[in-house]
Amino acid sequence: MYKTSNLSSMFSPNSLQPRMLVNRFSCTLKNQSVRIGHCTKVPRNVNMEKLQHGYLFPEIERHELLHLKKYPNANLIDLGIGDTTEPLPTLVTSSMVDFVRGLSTAEGYKGYGPEQGEKALRKAIAHRVYKDLGIKPSEVFVSDGAQCDISRLQLLMGPNLKIAVQDPSFPAYIDSSVIIGHAGKFVDRIGKYENIEYMTCGPQTDFFPDLHRTSRSQLIFFCSPNNPTGHAATRKQLQQLVDFAKVNGSIIIYDSAYSAYITDGSPKSIFEIPGAKEVAIEVSSFSKFAGFTGVRLGWTVVPEELLYSNGFPVLQDFNRIVCTCFNGASSISQAGGLACLSPEGLKAVKSLIDYYMENARILVNALTSLGLTVYGGKNAPYVWVRFPGLKSWDVFGEILENTHIITVPGSGFGPGGEGYIRISAFGQRESIIEASERLKYLLY
Repeated sequence: MYKTSNLSSMFSPNSLQPRMLVNRFSCTLKNQSVRIGHCTKVPRNVNMEKLQHGYLFPEIERHELLHLKKYPNANLIDLGIGDTTEPLPTLVTSSMVDFVRGLSTAEGYKGYGPEQGEKALRKAIAHRVYKDLGIKPSEVFVSDGAQCDISRLQLLMGPNLKIAVQDPSFPAYIDSSVIIGHAGKFVDRIGKYENIEYMTCGPQTDFFPDLHRTSRSQLIFFCSPNNPTGHAATRKQLQQLVDFAKVNGSIIIYDSAYSAYITDGSPKSIFEIPGAKEVAIEVSSFSKFAGFTGVRLGWTVVPEELLYSNGFPVLQDFNRIVCTCFNGASSISQAGGLACLSPEGLKAVKSLIDYYMENARILVNALTSLGLTVYGGKNAPYVWVRFPGLKSWDVFGEILENTHIITVPGSGFGPGGEGYIRISAFGQRESIIEASERLKYLLY
């Protein structure tokens, strides 16, 4: 059994809570860093002032740097941010290399490409990722990643809308909503923003919101498989979500970045659900599917059937946003993405997915053997571990201090993540096995 008494006694309640970074010329006022010196007459964006602390993953990096300063010789294992570690398939890198070499020839040189993405890649995504779902290449917008597209979609929709998010969920949904102007004041007592509907998605609700108790929102952010819990919504659950959006006149922004990891037959796209094209936008990525976290490539699907309240097509406005704010994804990255979607590329990418899911299996087996309650690791490369009665940041600090392992405190994904830790299965096999042994030593 894990040592809850040891864990709870090691840290004071606020010892590892995130804080703003400030430099030596600054003073700190709550969540604001105010520099002493000449000031312009330009007021600060009031929405930026609402943001709490720093963005989650730079906060994790800050703790990592402090730990390495304290223990410069530590063999640190990073199972936190979720960055891929395994080499890209040769087939994929060769395609990018060939494209780059072509740029040095008169015949192969290309400058600006279409802002929406190369036609061949848009067609490949529509026909190979969405297969028989009726997605048209013209509905696919290639990008530099799902997270960037989330912000572009926020810009598209504009401020002052009521939004709903899974709780817990990827923090960019909340932070980008605050920045664009959807959120009200932050209520410290409950750890939530006003005007944002936090849809509880914990084990008590089978990791799906109780829609009967969910108020109407204009935008619904929904990720499946969910980051951080790893839960993949069932077909029945997603049909309920689509029906809920139809009744309420909402738009679902559906994040399917981890859909390639689904193994139990759960839907890999919201567009597998009847009626979804009338209420949903889907964002996805090559980052975790193909190891493109550094290469940067993703896409968004906006169906022609999706209309605003006045009947105007959402697709046309998103096309305008893309053409105005984006010059298109790197043509080199797109060459690699096209190779990923070839029959040989899909087979090679599948081997990477299998590798990371075996890592997840190792972690789940190690943690469950200690009597811990463990979720995830079946349809996503994340393991969601419960530590009842303890603060997530304190558990994070205990694990880091005593095992030199970086994890992510669950509360960073929303108040529903308090008392949990997310552990990533992205890592080299020997590091995963070593981490499992260290965790056993600490927690048993």
